[in-house]
Amino acid sequence: MHIRKSLGLKRVILWTKNDIYIFVLIATVPTVIYETFHYQWLALPWLPMAIIGTAVAFIIGFQNNATYKRLWEARMIYGAIVNSSRTWGMMVKTFITNKHAEKSLPDSELNAVHCKLIYRHIAWLTALRHQLRQPREWETMNENYNVGYKKYFTVPEHEISLEADITAYLSAVDKEYILSKQNRATHIISVQAEDLKDLFNKGLIDNFRHIELQRILSDLFEHQGKCERIKSFPYPRQFATLNLYFVWVFIILLPFGMIPEFEKLGHYLTWLTIPFSVLVSWIFRTMDKIGESSENPFQAGPNDIPITALSRTIEIDLREMLGETDLPKPIEAKNGILM
Repeated sequence: MHIRKSLGLKRVILWTKNDIYIFVLIATVPTVIYETFHYQWLALPWLPMAIIGTAVAFIIGFQNNATYKRLWEARMIYGAIVNSSRTWGMMVKTFITNKHAEKSLPDSELNAVHCKLIYRHIAWLTALRHQLRQPREWETMNENYNVGYKKYFTVPEHEISLEADITAYLSAVDKEYILSKQNRATHIISVQAEDLKDLFNKGLIDNFRHIELQRILSDLFEHQGKCERIKSFPYPRQFATLNLYFVWVFIILLPFGMIPEFEKLGHYLTWLTIPFSVLVSWIFRTMDKIGESSENPFQAGPNDIPITALSRTIEIDLREMLGETDLPKPIEAKNGILM
């Protein structure tokens, strides 16, 4: 996620430079042919071009509105994960006590129970973000125009394996069990539920508080499912593909419609077709790319939800609830991009 006031012209140019080269070529070829060889038939009336441009603007607006909703929904889901996580930490600390226990536990053992449940939740956050960062075929971070942009940031989930990342939060038995499963995050919550049942049987949680803790686990399942839905269901390919075709049809035809309009202002002003055609093409294509960059909010791109930073914030909050002072530092933005 970009956190600076603006992206900066340099980054915008880097992101769109390959398109600009193509726009210059598309605009220059018909203009040179028209001026050099006087092929008057190359000129197209402006009215149909204006109609096509209006239609393309509408479909780009529709796409950007839909993809922004996907991005905003993903942010809302992770906001709910933050709230549910804090609630989980609070309830674990205050609901699991010796008050109704058949056999009271020493404070050290009770604190160990709290730590195990809270640390296992941090492992769930870790497993979930690793799963959400896995690439999908339809995502765009490996496209040529994004490859050069990657030098501005790093993706922690691509730098360290899940196994290494969750080692600090799980026991050896839990770790072996979780890594043997395909959907690791799901099974971490399942293990949490089993532990709650065991604590309930021992009387460390009464019936009402057991239900409330299970409700939080149910909420976490719901949040995870919503994230997986956005991750696994792309913006409909028929819209994305046809939008791209329509934009490029307009870009290719644009200089042919501009040539006669500039010629009306004077013979030599026809050459203005090139810069103005490039400018209009750049605006339309960049608007289209803005939609592309928003449709996959978990693809580990610079415009995505900063789930690594949010997870670290939750971890700090939960470990402070345990009374720890040796805490990890918040994730810092790199070159204005927070992951």
